[in-house]
Amino acid sequence: MNVRRHKHFRAFTLVEILVAIAILSMVVMAIYSTWKLILGASKVGTEAAAAVQRERITMRALEDSLMSIRLFVANSRYYAFIADTTGDFAMLSFVARLPDSFPRAGRYGGLVVRRLTFTVEAGKDSVNQLVLRQEPLLMEPDVDEEEHPLVLARNVSLFKLEFFDASPRVNDWVEDWKQTNQLPKLVRISLGLGQAGQYSFKPQEAIMRTVALPAVPVPAAWQMAGPGAPGGPPTNRPPVRNLK
Repeated sequence: MNVRRHKHFRAFTLVEILVAIAILSMVVMAIYSTWKLILGASKVGTEAAAAVQRERITMRALEDSLMSIRLFVANSRYYAFIADTTGDFAMLSFVARLPDSFPRAGRYGGLVVRRLTFTVEAGKDSVNQLVLRQEPLLMEPDVDEEEHPLVLARNVSLFKLEFFDASPRVNDWVEDWKQTNQLPKLVRISLGLGQAGQYSFKPQEAIMRTVALPAVPVPAAWQMAGPGAPGGPPTNRPPVRNLK
């Protein structure tokens, strides 16, 4: 009598395979979500660090230029200190004797006395950016400089200026400076980049600096002073001997 032996082979059922695929999919999705969050956080951190660094560079340019300011009253139409704070963003223009380390200094060679103009303008992508234009004193504005100014900061949401009026009548901070032939004692600069939220007007990053101007306007009498007058040649010069 032939007895047939049946061999039983163990295998996965269709249900077990589907459950395994579902578990594997959840693990892969968890790994992908974590990786995506890490990339997003890294991108946000990099952008925030870049924005802070850009703010510092911009503030450094503003501080260095204000620390080098010049103003001669007799030639005030060339050296006028102009500030416009009536718009959404402030505008500042003045003349300074700039160091060789100042941005774009190599372009102007020995022309170290230049007029600087800081304005906030919309770029090609409609993003507000703080730009700087320079022009040597007593020279016509350069066309390339006018069309391609130096971009100091992008995505600017705040550029505000305040001035300390030390006159006895005021002796306080003011937002409007109309005395183009005078210099304020202090200038307070507020710069903000980005927005805190989609529906917020507050900047994501904001920085404030107060700059004490080391210069004073040179009075016209000092520029055209005669012997013995303040700023004029001294009167006690030794006589010139005739050696013939």
